[in-house]
Amino acid sequence: MDAKTINMFPIREYLAGLNIHPAKDRGYYGMYHSPYREDNNASMKVDYNKNLWIDYGSNEGGTLIDLVMRIENCSNGETMRLLEQRLSGVPSFSFHGNNTPERKEAKSESTIRINGVAPLSSPLLMDYLRERKINIDIARLHCKEINYSVNDKPYFAIGFKNDAGGYELRSKYFKGCTSKDITSHTSGQNSCQLFEGFMDYLSFLTMKNRQHSPVDAIVLNSLANLPKIENTLAGYKSVALFLDNDEAGKRAVQSLRSVCKEVIDQSAHYTEHKDLNDYLCNRSVPKQAVVKKLGRGRKM
Repeated sequence: MDAKTINMFPIREYLAGLNIHPAKDRGYYGMYHSPYREDNNASMKVDYNKNLWIDYGSNEGGTLIDLVMRIENCSNGETMRLLEQRLSGVPSFSFHGNNTPERKEAKSESTIRINGVAPLSSPLLMDYLRERKINIDIARLHCKEINYSVNDKPYFAIGFKNDAGGYELRSKYFKGCTSKDITSHTSGQNSCQLFEGFMDYLSFLTMKNRQHSPVDAIVLNSLANLPKIENTLAGYKSVALFLDNDEAGKRAVQSLRSVCKEVIDQSAHYTEHKDLNDYLCNRSVPKQAVVKKLGRGRKM
């Protein structure tokens, strides 16, 4: 993918993907608070038709690549690689900015080829984990840095290994997997913690300042994997659920109540947030209060 093609991707949609929206929208252009400096006056203009930006406060401007270079503080080549990775997860996108693209979760094992597995070391991946408020040392215990390719183009991401030997892949610009299966850490305990995604699992360990869960832990990696472990969960004395606060998560809770001996819905502690990681990223209560709330009265 060349620079000309990359720069056709709407700047407005790229910023929206970072949860950055115009302070003023005039239809054919928007005024933004600069995403790379302190800017109380919303002095960055994005021209939707020309797909160009100019920051009147710093006297800088240019294309999408120029903007991402400024935001991420990286080279032109690294910026193009990051944007290629982002666009590789978008099956198609509007060059007119009519539709906001969603990250695509790779579903075919053959589309992603693992080229190398190493300890986490990339500064960009470290920055992504810090954005998600994940303890780096804990992440290094549970994750690897995966070098992979899609259609012969090289990328890298955080990899979380599942029981099938595949990896869940995450970076700031990509969400995918090489195979879809659960990840289990079990040692015959009578209690189990069930997490929807591995970022939630790492969030829990970060908040508790633990390297591992003191009880059995299972990460679904997808709610679609829930039916295959219902019999396993039924064998536990109690199961603590850390699922998303959406309709699918609520249905899963109700389904498990009819299967498990005791279900503890921990989402009650983060009801105002999408999931446990969102709670970690946006919490305002002291750390000790969070630790006390999660798993209160039980050895969780």
